[in-house]
Amino acid sequence: MQDVLHALFFVSAFGAVFLAVIGAEYLYVRRSGKTGVYHPRETVANLAAGFSYKIVDGIAVALFIQAFYLWVYQYGLQWNPGASVLSVVALIVFIDFCFYINHYMMHKVRWFWSGHITHHSSEHMNFSTALRQNFTFAFSGSWVLWWIPAALVGFDKNWVLLAIEGNLVYQFFLHTEQIRKLGVLEKVMNTPSHHRVHHGSNPAQIDRNFGGIFIFWDKLFGTFRDEDHAGVIKYGVTHMPAKPYNPFYLQVHGWAKMAQDVWRYKDLRILYKHPEWADEQYGDHQQVQMESPSVDKV
Repeated sequence: MQDVLHALFFVSAFGAVFLAVIGAEYLYVRRSGKTGVYHPRETVANLAAGFSYKIVDGIAVALFIQAFYLWVYQYGLQWNPGASVLSVVALIVFIDFCFYINHYMMHKVRWFWSGHITHHSSEHMNFSTALRQNFTFAFSGSWVLWWIPAALVGFDKNWVLLAIEGNLVYQFFLHTEQIRKLGVLEKVMNTPSHHRVHHGSNPAQIDRNFGGIFIFWDKLFGTFRDEDHAGVIKYGVTHMPAKPYNPFYLQVHGWAKMAQDVWRYKDLRILYKHPEWADEQYGDHQQVQMESPSVDKV
């Protein structure tokens, strides 16, 4: 119970910080005379999605993810490097690599994409977009790709939790158009410029820039695209959800469409194939496009 209370306190504390930053950005764009940055109904939907996600995620971490971590830990290397500067840096880099793999799989596997599409279905790029998450993340199982490698190596559970949450907090500040380029940092760090490309739905922007804190994973594995060479960025997914401002619909529509496709084609491979695989396999791409809010790789 104490772990649950700690999780809820964390959500409340950082929620207040995020709201303050969102409010500051909103005031800045208004005073600058910029339009089209915030959409009121979408912002409300983003906030509702974000807080429902983080509450469920925090409780899940407290109730069963940490317990599973400790169970796996006993079968791993049990390195336990401690809290030296070098070991903390190693943990941050390692966790970011695990995030890259996790994020990549979210875009490549229909099961994971069915939840992650919520985040990508925003047509605007502002700090509230960072909160547009899906509370089913804890139940989709993709967290295994993030937590379990660290358990097998032998990092301390509490340090891993801090590294993961720190990674997510860093990513919050990537969701903005108000910061353009950051000089030499663009070469190593993930920046708002790089992340804007990731949220684009035009061909040159799809499946690019998966890193969390660092961008060198994308450069190493061939998924990097610089904003200057990405063309005009169109935010969102190729086939937008029918109710983009309904917080509950945003949580379930990807899962519902996946279940519909499995039932329609009687093919369980849809669950683990690429999000577009059902269209390509069954040859009725145009009809599915008309019916589907999202079966594309964004």
